[in-house]
Amino acid sequence: MALSIGEKIPSFELPATDGNTYTADSILGEKATVIMFWCNHCPYVVPNQDRMIEMADVYRDKGVTFAAICANNEITHPTDNFEHMKQRSEEKGYNFPYLRDDSQDTTRNFGAERTPEIFAFDSNGTLSYHGRIDDNHEDVSMAQSHDLRNALDSLIAGETPAVQKTGAYGCSIKWK
Repeated sequence: MALSIGEKIPSFELPATDGNTYTADSILGEKATVIMFWCNHCPYVVPNQDRMIEMADVYRDKGVTFAAICANNEITHPTDNFEHMKQRSEEKGYNFPYLRDDSQDTTRNFGAERTPEIFAFDSNGTLSYHGRIDDNHEDVSMAQSHDLRNALDSLIAGETPAVQKTGAYGCSIKWK
C-alpha cells in the first residue's frame, strides 16, 4: 500500500550511479523533495527523461531536490541493472541522483507500483503529492494538467497543493 498524504518520507540508504550513497535525510530539499520511481526500459519513463532533467534545473534554485530510484528485477529486465543505470545517467546527463534499490525494500516502503511514479515531500519530509508528472506522458506541450509542477509551486509558496493525489500511469515495477 502506498504512502498516504501526510506521512513522512521512509528512511533509506541506497547507492547511486554517481558513486555516492544517499539517505532520505541527505536528499531533503529546503522547500521540497521529489522522489521518482524510474527505470531505463519503460516507454513511459523514456519520454519523460528530458522534462525531468529540465524540471530539476528549474526547481533546484527554488530549494527543490530530485532523486530517481530504480528497483526493477535486473534478471528479467537486464537493461535496468546498475551498470545500465550508470550508462543512462551519463548519456542523458541526469542532474539528480539515480539510486539503485536492489533489495526492493525502499520501493515497498514507499508503496510504489509504477515507473514513473512521483512522491513529492514538503520541507519537513511530509508527503504532499503522489502520482503522475502531468496528464500527457508523451508530449509535454500537450499536457493540460501540470500536476507535479503545480504541487511544487504550492510547496515553494508554503501552501498545500490543491491536488495532492493523481493516478500514476506507466509500467509496473518488476518485482523479484
